[in-house]
Amino acid sequence: MEMGRRSLLVYGLLAAVWVLVLGWQVEEHLRVRNVARTDLRNRSKDIANTLSAIIRGMRFRGAISQERLEPVLNELIHGGTNELIKSSELLSIVLLNATNGTVASVGRPIEQYLRRDDFLREGEHWSPQSVTLVNPVDLGASLSTEGVTNTLILPPLSAFTNRTNEPGREFSRRGPPPPPPPEMTHPGGPDDPALTNPPPWAREGRSRDPGARSRRPFWLRGMDETEVQSLVAKRTLHGLVLTMSTEAMQAATNHDLWLRTVIVLLATVSVLGSGLAWRNLTKSSELQIRLIRASEMNTHLKEMNLAAAGLAHETRNPLNIIRGLAQMISKQPAVPSEIQKKSREIIDEADKVAAQLNEFINYSRPREVRRAKLALGSVVNEVVRALNYDLQEKKISLQIKGESLSVEADEQLLRQALFNLILNAIQAVDGSGEIQVVAEKHSLSEAVLEVRDNGPGVPANHRSEIFKPYFTTQKQGTGLGLAVVQQIVLAHGWEVECLANEPRGAVFRITHLKLAG
Repeated sequence: MEMGRRSLLVYGLLAAVWVLVLGWQVEEHLRVRNVARTDLRNRSKDIANTLSAIIRGMRFRGAISQERLEPVLNELIHGGTNELIKSSELLSIVLLNATNGTVASVGRPIEQYLRRDDFLREGEHWSPQSVTLVNPVDLGASLSTEGVTNTLILPPLSAFTNRTNEPGREFSRRGPPPPPPPEMTHPGGPDDPALTNPPPWAREGRSRDPGARSRRPFWLRGMDETEVQSLVAKRTLHGLVLTMSTEAMQAATNHDLWLRTVIVLLATVSVLGSGLAWRNLTKSSELQIRLIRASEMNTHLKEMNLAAAGLAHETRNPLNIIRGLAQMISKQPAVPSEIQKKSREIIDEADKVAAQLNEFINYSRPREVRRAKLALGSVVNEVVRALNYDLQEKKISLQIKGESLSVEADEQLLRQALFNLILNAIQAVDGSGEIQVVAEKHSLSEAVLEVRDNGPGVPANHRSEIFKPYFTTQKQGTGLGLAVVQQIVLAHGWEVECLANEPRGAVFRITHLKLAG
């Protein structure tokens, strides 16, 4: 019970360690993903600041030509030969007016990353392959404070050159003047009265001064106030949309996830290994306890065995006296026949008890093997000669077959094992039966010895129990003969088994007899 509680505690601790490692790795992966997203936001901030600086540098009197702006925006995406300003993660740039209409755009179409309705919602819009940032306020200073808002993005020249020649529109006859060169640094921008804060006379549609039209920026001269206001509303920059690729971020995140997964798998293997190690340790401890108890029991059984053997040995002496007295009485001529008959019965019963005691003492005797080189055929012949009277009495035919082999064994113990096996076969075979003793070489170093008979055989369910002490299938057997055989066989390191002899009978086979060199 104590060991079971300790095992549950250890398994619980291992499970808690695994859960902690799993939670730690999940938290670290989320942190890495958040760091990757933050890095992507910071890069978009740098791009927005770069774009803001470019727009401020290209303005002249608050306006920029779209034909000059779009190549610069393309440089941010594709880079061309300028790797310093190229961004491999930037997919598209869209400049918006006050009504979220597109003023200028470069790169891939924004509609494949963002719905048009999402232009109204500022912030981040994530998809599996990209992130779209609409007027992000965390890109540094807002566009309006950086001076980008209210910058006029002039349409291409074709929008001016296609106008008809009408009075008061001098620019249409000679075309609009070329955009100012980049080195011009006129402030313009939100302070330009023609763009953001027209005077009252301009808002009312009248001219305070006939020369006022001539003081407008030269790209607005010849246009009435309605057209100017419409152009300003449609082409003034108020918003920015950036689409960034998340491929690099996803690759870094997936790589980190793979590493975290490997760590979790290693932790799982470690926890399972520790659990199995503890389980094996627990089983080993239990087995050691059982071995100690078995050793104590074995010692006790040895002591009981010695006591029983001593008791059996001491019992034979008075038994021999009783047998001798009964034999003396049976030989007296003046004794009545009835007493003589009873005396002979006492002698027979005393012989039976003496035989059982001898077998028990023989079974209880320790087996000390003294190996020597023996001719297996000569040992078999000696045992057969000792049992020749029993063979002739039951008219049993015994044949010795096989090769002439020499083995390493204790001669006395081998003779006793063969004696018990052949005697067991004689008791099992009826009159006119057959017994065969076969010795064969099994390999270059081992031999096999078999004792076969054509008796009734041994049932299959009794073949594993027939070598146990006091188990017998014969009416006159004591159940110790085959047990002694197994003792001798195990002492030599051999094996013995009982098999069926086809078509009738039993086979007792001894294997792993070591051949003598």
